[in-house]
Amino acid sequence: MGNCGAMEILRELKEKCETPNGKLRQIANAMKDEMQAGLASEGGSELKMLVSYVDNLPTGDECGVFYGLDVGGTNFRVLRVQLGGKEGRVVKQEFMEVSIPPNLMVGTSDQLFDFIADELAKFVGTEGEGEGEGEGEGEGEGGKKRELGFTFSFPVKQTSINSGTLMRWTKGFSIADAVGRDVVMELTKAMERKGLDMRVAALVNDTIGTLAAGKYLNVNNGGGDVVAAVILGTGTNAAYVERVDAIPKYAQEGIAQSEEMVINMEWGSFTSSHLPITEYDQALDAESLNPGDHVFEKIISGMYLGEIVRRVLRRMAEEAAFFGDVVPPKLKIPFILTTPEVSAMHHDSSPDLKVVANKLKDTLEISSTSLETRKAVIELCSIVATRGARLSAAAILGILKKLGRDKVIKEGDDEQKTTVIAVDGGLFEHYSEFRHSLETTLQQLLGKEVSSRVLIKHANDGSGIGAALLAASHSQYNHINI
Repeated sequence: MGNCGAMEILRELKEKCETPNGKLRQIANAMKDEMQAGLASEGGSELKMLVSYVDNLPTGDECGVFYGLDVGGTNFRVLRVQLGGKEGRVVKQEFMEVSIPPNLMVGTSDQLFDFIADELAKFVGTEGEGEGEGEGEGEGEGGKKRELGFTFSFPVKQTSINSGTLMRWTKGFSIADAVGRDVVMELTKAMERKGLDMRVAALVNDTIGTLAAGKYLNVNNGGGDVVAAVILGTGTNAAYVERVDAIPKYAQEGIAQSEEMVINMEWGSFTSSHLPITEYDQALDAESLNPGDHVFEKIISGMYLGEIVRRVLRRMAEEAAFFGDVVPPKLKIPFILTTPEVSAMHHDSSPDLKVVANKLKDTLEISSTSLETRKAVIELCSIVATRGARLSAAAILGILKKLGRDKVIKEGDDEQKTTVIAVDGGLFEHYSEFRHSLETTLQQLLGKEVSSRVLIKHANDGSGIGAALLAASHSQYNHINI
């Protein structure tokens, strides 16, 4: 079997991936420093620290019917929520999911946005069904114009709460004439062509949507201050609420209307000499579409954990005959091993580790593995996932340090409010070993007293409902006394 050599490769990996609490504190401090540098000036840090222009998070008082549009991949969703204020909260929620035809992903801007507007118009046409007459595509309730929150998860240079220029496409989209254009204007023109009278009240990304959803759903649900949102899924990002006077680059614009502002960190780009980077990570990065970029994302997010495990398994097979004399051909295919498969193997608690055996057989066509081999595979999954989870916890600690919420503050007899971090994404939701490791690591780093006042809350489907909630909190009718 050559397992001695394989165990040596595993032992080396474990050593290089180690994240003692002291190192994690250094990473948290580095994150805090990079945050400050990114807030001070454009290009001041690897962290973009983008001003989102969201200065009005939902309070829980919002009333009425609002729409959300979530475009971030090969599918998009349209969502309608009926908000009933403090008492009613979310009275009703409906949504529709639509696949984008592949030809529209590489066509023209008009073709894509016309398709989206067409589907949106159909969905709007169902408003009020089952409650008397549908209101169709004309005005919303009380003669008001319908309002929409637009989650657009592609790189955008935001220019106001409801405008932003597309910088480039990702995820298989390539529509040249849309680059450099305002995506809200493109959507608005398409809606006008369809006779759909609707106003885009807010343009946001999925992380900010999660922050809005977390804040709204938490108002009457255990209280606490929702100060940040983190996405841990295929990719990773964070957004948080910052004081306007702590954003020098925004103050230079001289347009602050509020004391607080949501910052989109784009933390996947974080880098620090303290990060435990291995030769597997370096090789993965060098062969990626964006070498040297999003280094942090490449060691903690769902897109990459399975690929890191594959690269280590391949080396164990090639240098230590881990799977016998022949290197399994499938093991040479990049990204063939996904993070959900790694998660399934990591969670295998059957006596003979049947799940591991089946995954190796079905995905990599490796049959007849010994129990010893399967145990080593679980150990490998654990090393890679634990590093990702613990680094995620350190990054969250960095945000808490920046906000001064990493210690107990006693102001007179007032009890400090609980600090809430809203988290969404498949990695956090479905990979329970990852989630458990993140939560226990954060507790260790904060200490017993502080961690009792810091809560990680799952904000399920934040990006969809969050967009509609931000349309409500940025409604043009908010300041009209009715």
